[in-house]
Amino acid sequence: MPLAVYALAAGAFGIGTTEFVIMGLLMQVSGDLGVSIPAAGLLISGYALGVFIGAPVLTIASRQLPRKTVLLALMGVFVVGNLACALAPDYGWLMAARVVTSLAHGTFFGVGSVVATGLVPQERKASAIAVMFTGLTAATLLGVPAGAWLGLAFGWRSTFWAVVVIGLVAFVIIALAVPRDVASEPAPPLKRELASLKNPQLQLGFLMTVLGFAGVFAAFTYVQPLLTELTGFSEAAVSPILLVFGAGLAVGNLAGGRFADRNVGLALIGTLAALGLTLALTTVAAYDKIAMVAVLGLLGAASFATVAPLQMRVMEKAGADGRNLASSLNIAAFNLGNAIGAWAGGATIDHGPGLWSVPLVAAAITFAGLAVAAFSLRLDRPTPMAAASCRT
Repeated sequence: MPLAVYALAAGAFGIGTTEFVIMGLLMQVSGDLGVSIPAAGLLISGYALGVFIGAPVLTIASRQLPRKTVLLALMGVFVVGNLACALAPDYGWLMAARVVTSLAHGTFFGVGSVVATGLVPQERKASAIAVMFTGLTAATLLGVPAGAWLGLAFGWRSTFWAVVVIGLVAFVIIALAVPRDVASEPAPPLKRELASLKNPQLQLGFLMTVLGFAGVFAAFTYVQPLLTELTGFSEAAVSPILLVFGAGLAVGNLAGGRFADRNVGLALIGTLAALGLTLALTTVAAYDKIAMVAVLGLLGAASFATVAPLQMRVMEKAGADGRNLASSLNIAAFNLGNAIGAWAGGATIDHGPGLWSVPLVAAAITFAGLAVAAFSLRLDRPTPMAAASCRT
């Protein structure tokens, strides 16, 4: 892989850390700011909704700029937003700062996906996306447990100060390693980019992304209370257990990229099915410590194995004119799923059967995404009349 792809992974590590680290800090934020755990969980939903709004707006606004310039500007927004999080005096300020930080997220990954695939041959495009998203897996493997440990030892604000430093380091790496002229072909007319979004298959791609990751975040947002209140782990044990989840992410992310390089459609069905089954299994495993740790590793692998297939699917269906916007919009779809999932998990705790049933709700949402994927792939098949015409 070109060095520039790993530079993009460095930026992904910083952004992934700030997105996910709050999951290991829910109880500390809740206690310090005087809000409930579900209210603290809404900090994840707020971030995700900011990505959903910011991705299309900033992608369109920056479409004529050099892509390296865009990536560096977005990392600057990321650093400023995390600085505001570290200084937040109350819950409302923290929520606003999280939203500001999130504005950089969707466009960074959308533009970064296009840049990464433009640096490698056709047969390695999904793997290039997977390598860039390895930054997210590293964030979960290293950044989230380290952030949870920092929050427990020195207060949750120390975690955001650490993320500011990570953002500054990522900025320097991207500035040095990403070529100035990478993927610098002229942007197509905006009208053609927007017209590409009318493709029903592209819309189905966005929907399967939303549903797939809503299932992940319905459960993973509340991993700390699941581990402490149901499984019986101490708060101090959460950080090392998250290392197991992160290790699963790293394996699943790269495996999903290689699977998608061979067959995107089969990769979609296989990874979404594995994710739904693993979420359902979590309901049973939650009452046994060894089983819960093992299932969290499987959940990490299954969740990020879906990323490259889902991203490749929308980029293929968008075509050359729409791939930049569609790529950013699919990152927005991932985060809309995150927001819906965090809300659904919180609603299940507050107004539904309770914490124990959260993984079941998560599995049902993901299986809905699997059904959408199966329907979309069925539409790809030629009709009998079209097949007969081709034979003729």
